[in-house]
Amino acid sequence: MESDRKKRALKLVRQLNQARHRQDKKIDILCNDMVGAHRDFVERLQVLTFGVNFYESLLGYTDLTSLLDAVGAMVKKSVIGSNVTVFLIDSHGFKLHIADDDQPIDVDADKIEGYFTETVVRDICHSDRICTLDDMCHIGLQGNPNVLKNISAAAIPLGKFGAPVGFVLICRSAQNPLKAEELERIAAIVPGLARAITSHTETAIHSC
Repeated sequence: MESDRKKRALKLVRQLNQARHRQDKKIDILCNDMVGAHRDFVERLQVLTFGVNFYESLLGYTDLTSLLDAVGAMVKKSVIGSNVTVFLIDSHGFKLHIADDDQPIDVDADKIEGYFTETVVRDICHSDRICTLDDMCHIGLQGNPNVLKNISAAAIPLGKFGAPVGFVLICRSAQNPLKAEELERIAAIVPGLARAITSHTETAIHSC
């Protein structure tokens, strides 16, 4: 009889311990979910704040060159250590605007701009996503392998929700590769930036 009671007590203790372990696991999962949700919220808030600050910074510019200078400065401030070039397309081909490089990276990234043909530029412009350097090479970008291997680069098309106007090329040393969150932050301001560029381009055409 006493032995049966002990067995039942041990079984009950075992069941309680199992229930407690299951409960602990549920609490851990819930806590991890809450931490993850908080992290996602903070990241989205940072993207939103960056977008607001970016759009506010564009309000005072009345010509395309000043606008592109501001874009380059803002992107470089957000993507530390990067070189920024804005490619714009038109009926005659494409033009590019290189942001003032007050803090050049330790690779000769400027050469990469010369590797872009009109076909490659237009294919990137019509892409519906951020293009990595591998993507660009697959599209047809060709250049000095010794230069390309030392660069981490990405092209962010302008005009995802409208007619493409160009793309923003961001380069940094391969030793400090571009991060997805950095590129996503820039991609978030693409719709407004594309509209601003289009507006300034149309204004310049009408004023001629």
